[in-house]
Amino acid sequence: MGTGKLYKYLDFNGGLMMMYNSNLQFTNATQLNDPFDCHPSLIDFSNVPKEACGGWTPEIIEELKREPFRRTREEAWICSLSKIHNSILMWSYYSKHQGICIGLDMEKAQKYLSRMYGSVMIGCSEVEVQYKDIVEKPDFFKDAKDFFQYQISTKAKAWEHEQEVRLFILNPWSTYMKLLPWQNDNKGPIDWKEVRAFLEIGGECFDSVYLGVNMNTEEKSKIIHVARKLNPNIKIFQMGIDSNAFRLNTKIIE
Repeated sequence: MGTGKLYKYLDFNGGLMMMYNSNLQFTNATQLNDPFDCHPSLIDFSNVPKEACGGWTPEIIEELKREPFRRTREEAWICSLSKIHNSILMWSYYSKHQGICIGLDMEKAQKYLSRMYGSVMIGCSEVEVQYKDIVEKPDFFKDAKDFFQYQISTKAKAWEHEQEVRLFILNPWSTYMKLLPWQNDNKGPIDWKEVRAFLEIGGECFDSVYLGVNMNTEEKSKIIHVARKLNPNIKIFQMGIDSNAFRLNTKIIE
């Protein structure tokens, strides 16, 4: 834990709510935008050795070994952060450069995150995403690997530009789960995998805010007001277009 600064890209409303509530949002792995995320198919369970069968068929053993990883995907809630604040693609995903990027001081956040929030203490659970091709799929029975870590932290090379670092909780306690405005039980039972978990951190953890190139003046002033109320020492930057290269630059707002 504590890799210095990490960044969260958000649209205007998401950024405003994150600072207003001073929290981090965790999403169930089955609800992430990449269907391969944390999927058991990242691992090859098919090469069952004879000595592992113990009287059962290889098919049964394969299924028994895969099952805990299927459950992990349903039980893991993930907060995705990035190592960089100036990815053109990441800015594009969030409201076409009209959103914000929040810089978090992870060393200051550590005291809030190194507590029990579910069946895993997330203070021990910051993982850097590794980007791979599926041809590198490890063999469960042969490779000496931490397969749980592999499952939580492996993504396709197509996502490499995100430079993602993850925080995760397994089975977050219900006290941290919060229904979003469009979720209610009038329509029948809630699928808890669709519910987000929110962990509160102190205002001092919010190190900086970057305002999108296309953000309008009214929204900028709202973000600046909420950011300075949250942490009077927060650094606020305006993202700009570099006239000499395809890159974004930053200018501090005093």
